[in-house]
Parts: sequence; C-alpha cells; structure tokens
Amino acid sequence: MTSTDRWQLPDGIEEVLPGQAARVEQLRRDLLDLFCSWGYELVIPPLVEFTESLLVGLGADLDLLTFKMTDQLSGRSLGVRADITPQVARIDAHSLGSDAVTRLCYAGSTLHTRPKTPMASRSPIQLGAELYGDGSLAADAEVIGLMLATLGAAGVCKADKTLTLDLGHVGVYEAVLKAAELDDATEEQVFDALQRKSKPDLEEILERVSPDSAEMILALLELHGDDTVLARAREAFADVAPAAVTAIGALEQIAAIIRNQHNDIGIYFDLAELRGYHYHTGIVFAAYVDGHGQALANGGRYDNVGEVFGRARPATGFATDLKAVVRLLTQDEQAQPGAISAPAVDDAELIRAVAALRAQGEVVINMLGSEADPRCDRRLVAENTQWVVKPIND
Repeated sequence: MTSTDRWQLPDGIEEVLPGQAARVEQLRRDLLDLFCSWGYELVIPPLVEFTESLLVGLGADLDLLTFKMTDQLSGRSLGVRADITPQVARIDAHSLGSDAVTRLCYAGSTLHTRPKTPMASRSPIQLGAELYGDGSLAADAEVIGLMLATLGAAGVCKADKTLTLDLGHVGVYEAVLKAAELDDATEEQVFDALQRKSKPDLEEILERVSPDSAEMILALLELHGDDTVLARAREAFADVAPAAVTAIGALEQIAAIIRNQHNDIGIYFDLAELRGYHYHTGIVFAAYVDGHGQALANGGRYDNVGEVFGRARPATGFATDLKAVVRLLTQDEQAQPGAISAPAVDDAELIRAVAALRAQGEVVINMLGSEADPRCDRRLVAENTQWVVKPIND
C-alpha cells in the first residue's frame, strides 16, 4: 500500500467538507423542523441492528445492499442499515405499539454495499417521514404533499428547475400479471425486462405466452406520460384486467388532490414503474427536477410492513438523500455568511460584545496572530468605551 492509498476513500464513499457540511446540517435542521410543523415526531434508530429485524419486509434488494458482520457479544449477524424505513416500521409496531395514526420522521447516515444507481452515493444521509395507521388516499396525499414541501424548503424548485411528480400504482401491474397467468420463471423475466424498460427483451420473453397476455403486458411499456395515459389504460384493461381500473381511479384522485394544492407541479404517470415493487402495495411516487436524471425523493404505500414485528398496519412514506439535495444547489445558494474578527485583547467589554454577537447568531472568530481568519468580512473595533463592528478593510 502506498502513502497515497492510505487517504483514498472507497468508491461511492465521500466526506463532506466545510461549507457543504454546514449546508447539509442546516438543511437537516430546517427540514426536521418542517416535519415537526406537520405533526411528525423525530426518532433516531440505531446504526446497526440484528439482520433478522433489519432486513425483513422490504425484499431481497435490501439484503444485497446491506453490509453484514458478526456481533462479538451475541454471535448473531448484524447489519449496518442501508435503509431506515424498516427500522421506523419496527419502532411503530413494537416500540410504540399505538393503535392511533402515528407520524414519524428521521435523518441519519446509511451505508450501501453498492450504489443504487451509477451516480448515487454509497453513504447517503437519508431523511424521510412515515405515516402509519391510515390506509386512505388522504394519507398518501399528505405524504406526497410533505415531500413536495420538503424539496421546496430545500430550495431545489427554482425558476430554472421545474419539479415533476412521477406517479404510479403497483396494483396496475399486479392486475395485469394475474390476468396473464404466467408461470413463476416467466413472470420473473417479465418483471426484469419491464424494470429495465427493455422492449426487445420483453417481446422475446412474451413469444412463449398467449397473444392476449403478451398484448396486455406490452401495453404497460407504452403507458407513461400525461393524463391521457390513464384513459388509455382504462380502455386497455377494463375487460381483461378490471382490478387495474381501481388502481387507475386511485391515481386520478391523487393527481386531482395534488394539483389542487400544487398547481405549479407537473405530473407524469408511469404505469410500468416497478421501483420497490416487492414491498410497495399501492401508490408509488418520485420527484424529479430538470437536469437531474435520478429521482431526488421517492416513496409510496407499503401496507403491512410491520407484520413481521407483530402488527400489520397501513403505512406510507418517502425519503431523500440530503447530500444529493445539497449537490443540486448552486454555489451562491451554498455560500456561507461572513464572520466577524475579534482582536486578541484581554478586555471585559470585548468579551461581552463577542458574547452578544454570538447570541444574535453572528459568527465571531478570535484572531490568532496578526491576520484575521479569511472568512471574516467584518471586525470588532474599539471606539471610545465600546466595541463596534466595521468592515474588515475600514
């Protein structure tokens, strides 16, 4: 190992340096305060848990993302959390155990064995909110509204960055697949091809099924876009997969609620969106901004996620990566306010003046040596019996 290797970080693992770190931390505080104003209570789950509780309920994908180790005290397998959602589900089901509607929020570091997408971090700071105990569309609309408010408060929704809400419903895919009556192996291959949006692969797989089933499944690939998608889906599935129509109706209602509350948000429907399919049970959603190819925040309904902890409850929620949000902000938006330089003078009045300025939220940096800290744009100057703030070059 060379000396250079010793300070290199693993691919996808990054440190957050001053300036950006301050913005991440301020954003964390601001957004948790926002969640609190909506009635969401903060929880702080542990960084590691036994894998049998950490990995349940959210499918094999989470298992692959999770770093595992052996607990030296118990000999049991531990996992470093790759997703905080199952931890919050455990808290709702086991630690709190309330029958009332429960609103919880969180913010904390996670760790992934591999990036979820080519440009994603393997050490995101996950921030999110979960609502338990209500299975209505009103609960879904509340969580989507909070996600949009979160991105608005973060400052990513500028004039040059239009926000688009991507909406889907796993019930459409479930109804179509049930009507198609595929065997397990073919269904797995269809799922993989749809997830990759690969029409050639899908057509090749569907050569082995009936023409009617193939037509239904291929139709899913084309059902993305504006509101006309929902009308086309009704027409395509009304007779062959009627259960899909119920899911389409839910999408129409959610879209109407969101538009009534956020008339500046573009809505894009994707009925073949299968992100999180193995644990989502209803509405799924994601937020995108222009010029950024990956979802900035996403979530959905995942009823009964707490069943493995002894309490099956309706659940819906969303999450975002604070580091990804901050990276979208311009340098001007990330710029930190200036500071005040305090001279190295043993003076009681100076000490009182510095304390008062810091209490007002100002940054005051003691001068060490003859030069002020480069962050300082002002300085404390003695005038008569008082210390006053003046420009650094005055």
